[in-house]
Amino acid sequence: MSKNQQKEIHQLLEKPAKIVLVGHQNPDGDAIGSTLGLAIYLQQDGHQVQVIVPNDFPQFLKWLPQAENILIYESKTDDAKHFIADADILFILDFNATHRAGQVNEALNDFRGIKVMIDHHQQPSDYADLVISDTSMSSTCEMVYHFIGSKNPNAVNRDIATCLYLGIMTDTGSFKFSITTSTTHRVAAQLIEKGAPNTKIHQLVYDTNRLESLKLLGRALQNLKIVSHLNTAYIILSQEDLDACNYQKGDTEGIVNYALSLQDVVFAAIFIERKNEGLIKISLRSKSDFDVNLFSRNHFGGGGHKNAAGGKSDISLIETECHFLSVIEDYKNELT
Repeated sequence: MSKNQQKEIHQLLEKPAKIVLVGHQNPDGDAIGSTLGLAIYLQQDGHQVQVIVPNDFPQFLKWLPQAENILIYESKTDDAKHFIADADILFILDFNATHRAGQVNEALNDFRGIKVMIDHHQQPSDYADLVISDTSMSSTCEMVYHFIGSKNPNAVNRDIATCLYLGIMTDTGSFKFSITTSTTHRVAAQLIEKGAPNTKIHQLVYDTNRLESLKLLGRALQNLKIVSHLNTAYIILSQEDLDACNYQKGDTEGIVNYALSLQDVVFAAIFIERKNEGLIKISLRSKSDFDVNLFSRNHFGGGGHKNAAGGKSDISLIETECHFLSVIEDYKNELT
């Protein structure tokens, strides 16, 4: 991260301002943790702050400090538009292209104040006035911790530490993904020292499953398919599967990792049919050097990280599966 950019942002924050923080569509732990963690820090510094996300987020994140104050754009659109239009500074966290903001995209493009982006995904778009982009970081939450620390390390209290620890934990797959570095572990340790209840955070995220979500996992595992000659595994969940298990947002979180856990599998995918959105939601994971960020950008209009990315398809579930099976044949050398 550029020290000059951080210095400019800190200088921008020397006077009290109206600030809106925006997370990406379908917010995950890193998006919610980073926006809330930074919001609490900015409130302590005397700013008027509002967190906005495009749509609702999973129940297992709603216990976080100040999560009840998050404004959901799709359900309170007029209020959200007012906050954005009235803001002096807009912080864009955990996404680097405006289309990832979903319904908030138009309001972001119309905003005439100062835009600040903090993000760790690859190939950022050039739409912000000030940018902190570092693809070597495990998470945006880790970046926010360093950003706060570059000004005042003592500003991180228990609530901020809790939010940032959760985002780091979820984006690293509980510290098992290759993006986890020794620095990541040191940051996590410092957050625990500052009050983050690490055991409780893990339990509230991973050990609060509904019976229906476990039944959905069972269906997913029954639907798992293996392309053995390409060391690839994938899962399909139809709208019928979701409806049968009374699907709620967050129920499919992490299911793709079960496919990746298979011996000899280096590439895993999950295809989730969302008829109400008119698309197939796709999550991709990999081991070793296979780059799912590039794969998703090339074939499914998405992106992310080298070993974890997302995408989408607007053709049918069957057509999407056929397309996937066709294009992965082109990657035989990389997958084997």
